[in-house]
Amino acid sequence: MSVDFAAFGNDLYTGKRSVPVIARRRRFYAVSIALMLLAGLALAVQQLNLGLEFRGGSEFRVATSSAPSDYERIARDAVGAAEDESGVNVTLVGNGTVRVQTERLSDAESQDVRGDLARAFGVPEQDVSGTFIGPSWGASVSEQALRALVIFLIAVALVLSIYFRNWKMALSALITLVHDLVITIGVYALSGFEVSPATMIGFLTVLGYSLYDTVVVFDKVRENTTEAFANGRMTYGQAANLAVNQTMVRSINTTVIGLLPILAVLVVGALFLGPGVLLDLSLVLFVGIFIGAYSSIFIATPLLVSLRSKDPRVIELEKKATRHQARVAKDARASEPVPGEDGAAPVPAGSVPGAAADREEGATLTGRAVHQYARSGPRNQPKRPPKSKR
Repeated sequence: MSVDFAAFGNDLYTGKRSVPVIARRRRFYAVSIALMLLAGLALAVQQLNLGLEFRGGSEFRVATSSAPSDYERIARDAVGAAEDESGVNVTLVGNGTVRVQTERLSDAESQDVRGDLARAFGVPEQDVSGTFIGPSWGASVSEQALRALVIFLIAVALVLSIYFRNWKMALSALITLVHDLVITIGVYALSGFEVSPATMIGFLTVLGYSLYDTVVVFDKVRENTTEAFANGRMTYGQAANLAVNQTMVRSINTTVIGLLPILAVLVVGALFLGPGVLLDLSLVLFVGIFIGAYSSIFIATPLLVSLRSKDPRVIELEKKATRHQARVAKDARASEPVPGEDGAAPVPAGSVPGAAADREEGATLTGRAVHQYARSGPRNQPKRPPKSKR
């Protein structure tokens, strides 16, 4: 059975169909809390697999025409004489370059390892490069990244508070950013992928994308809730839920379009290129963009509604919208055809079909007062002027 996504999106925008995101927000909260707890547990137990740039050490690259299938065993056997096998990390970069990472070695040990690797893989010693990377470089990158993150969050809080004129919107956006960051880091801890400087750059990029999607949804929330405060026909939660539905298809489309090329790069990097900057960056972007799309739809706006549920204006709007919707329901019931002269029962005495007037306010849904005519006797009509006698 084919699905007309254009018609589905149009129905969501007009309100003909509705996904009850706000009404079921506790379920989404539970899912997010479970994911964050799992991420925290992974960080506590397994921790992150920090790259050589953060922990420091020696790296060797063996350039071969075609790496053998058992390249990892060959490299570990060659390095084992100078370094404990448990401290060796062997990966394939591209089709023919074998990367071997060890703990810090002295110059003499590095020279011995280069010779051992060259003999093990049957290549000249000049085809084996050796470098040393100190941990201070990775520490400097981490420090700069954390500083940039703090400045970014402060700037986001100020800009959103000024733009939306509501600090609770800024708070909701910041909590959503932390949510995305924690889950993304947890995925890295669970999967065991290496955290490199490119990963740090990817984290900051993911925060920007998540914030962009959240701001788009919040802008529609502000538009709908402003109208709700003006006419009193919808509660704050209903107006916010309509905003989420109106932007849902757009968020899904932009997320899919953004993930497809990243997925292609991720597959190519994993199958053909091996570990490197491209693979590290594409992985964090893929995970972060997916989590960011989820949070912008199912976490940010429901969290905003929860934070504003105790506001006096929101409470007053809910009472006003409830009265309005009750009048609409009453008017709809009164306008339904009932048995009368054409084979249906007579209209109950004293009722006015189709006039769902609010007795307290004396107004209909349109705000105009209803003049109820007497059930007997002619309607009041202007008197004709008396004929003049000639």
